Amino acid sequence: MDTKAIVISGAASGLGKSVMEYLAVHECRVAAMDLEPVAKDHLPKGCASYRCDVSDAAAVKSAVAQIAKDFDGISGLVCCAGIAPGAKLVGKDGPHDADLFAKVLSVNVLGTFHLMAECGALMQSNAPDEDGQRGVIVTTASVAAFEGQIGQVAYAASKGAVAAMTLPAARELARSGIRVASIAPGVFDTPMMQGMPEEVRASIAATVPFPPKICDPKDFASLVHHIFTNKTLNGEVIRLDGALRMAAK
Repeated sequence: MDTKAIVISGAASGLGKSVMEYLAVHECRVAAMDLEPVAKDHLPKGCASYRCDVSDAAAVKSAVAQIAKDFDGISGLVCCAGIAPGAKLVGKDGPHDADLFAKVLSVNVLGTFHLMAECGALMQSNAPDEDGQRGVIVTTASVAAFEGQIGQVAYAASKGAVAAMTLPAARELARSGIRVASIAPGVFDTPMMQGMPEEVRASIAATVPFPPKICDPKDFASLVHHIFTNKTLNGEVIRLDGALRMAAK
């Protein structure tokens, strides 16, 4: 088994937690990164927890260096950390708050960028496998990148940027044997969705063609694992949404 780490940001909850648990079952060693450390009793075997604000470039550099030291290298990255505050471009209280817009971009775009750059740089020094591969990077976009709803102008912009980074990063890192792919999830059963009234959840689930339900985070984690094992998947943004196409609101 490879002793190097797969770094997962946003691992304390939601999609990141599901990825952490799924990869651990498949005997991957995971460095679980979040704003607050993942509780030890919630860490699967072979995983370690690291506190990091992904929007802080210096904090990411320090955390990634420590992970590489603790695990003797980094072989994978899964970017799941993100925020999704709702606000209209022009709402009842006036124009969209510029600081809020900047914060969404800082976490969702810069956070992804910092991790891709720092982990990618370290992956270049890995010994290649029989196919020349040295590492894999998986980022999280969203269907909002393509069909952003009213009130999602900041979130849609941030996820559009994540999607747009995928191909140029894959093209650049190809020379080092590092693959890059992104997943654009639809509506998943994360803590945010779980806090909604049941009638709202049912209404949202009914918009998904098939299966007509709020998606299971395990399906997201399964796709992450498939990307890691399918060496032809590269430079692609993969929709995972049950054929959902978001309405305006």
